[in-house]
Amino acid sequence: MVVANRDARGLTGIDAGTLRAMYRHMLRARLLDERVWLLNRQGVVPFWVSGIGQEAIQVGLGMHLRPGVDWVAPYYRDLALSLVLGMTPRDHLLAAFAKAGDPNTGGRQMPAHYSSRRLNIVSSGSVVATQLIHATGVALASKIRGEDAVTVATTGEGATSEGDFHEALNFAAIHDLPVVFLVENNGLAISVPASRQMNTHDVADRAAGYGIPGVVVDGADPVASYHCCGEAIARARAGQGPTLIDAKVQRLTSHSSDDDQRRYRSEEDLETDRRSDCLVNYARRLAELGVLTSRAEAAMRAELVAELDLATAEAEAAADADPATVLLHVLGDG
Repeated sequence: MVVANRDARGLTGIDAGTLRAMYRHMLRARLLDERVWLLNRQGVVPFWVSGIGQEAIQVGLGMHLRPGVDWVAPYYRDLALSLVLGMTPRDHLLAAFAKAGDPNTGGRQMPAHYSSRRLNIVSSGSVVATQLIHATGVALASKIRGEDAVTVATTGEGATSEGDFHEALNFAAIHDLPVVFLVENNGLAISVPASRQMNTHDVADRAAGYGIPGVVVDGADPVASYHCCGEAIARARAGQGPTLIDAKVQRLTSHSSDDDQRRYRSEEDLETDRRSDCLVNYARRLAELGVLTSRAEAAMRAELVAELDLATAEAEAAADADPATVLLHVLGDG
């Protein structure tokens, strides 16, 4: 293992332990995501928005953040990111089953609307791109208070067509705010391809309009993602202002459990994305580096499945929300 550690760092710039931890985070998110899909198809979970195919960039980002110190304004595919920060499969299954113990909203919001006071995950809504404005405001507050905190906002490339995106980047750039804007660019705004959304090749091109760095990264490569996000976060933490990251990723599922992407994507297109599966390719890369053996991977998978089985049973058996609380937090509660 000493040789593997040295070889891994020489080829990737990251030690073997961190490389394995990244894979574990990705696998944990993938297994949870697949489990909720199965529960949805069984008719016991009403709705799901998947992050399958986008785990690498989220893990590469999350491993540089300090939960409870830094702030995150996520979007609905950030399952892996939320797990890296400290949320659990049980948390997400309680939300999927709309149980009273759902730590996000007590079962009042659809799944994939993450929030945590403890972890500084800002509560999100369904309106596209509004979290970017929220993140900018949080970053401004951190700067005014003199805090050593970085704020990260994530979104899909479709949201960059919203006015909120431009207002957030412009304000953050003017005030040199400690914020990183990550676009998880899967090339599809539901069913609309990127070529129909913008007349630029890369979302990162838009950064020039605000005088901030725009970086393109292979978001299916955990190592490249780790380095890219680390640089952007370090830059923000050093008081050098925001960065826009354009991470190219693959959306390996339909937009949501209510969508069928076969209606607007060819089988050839889908197969091309499957060959770029970040989890499969990363496992192969770690095996080639001698960092993760098939036996170690199988043991890791068994451990995570056991955790997931227990979480599923506990969440399904948990108490439903009391109908009398339906208006709690909707209007003023005083």
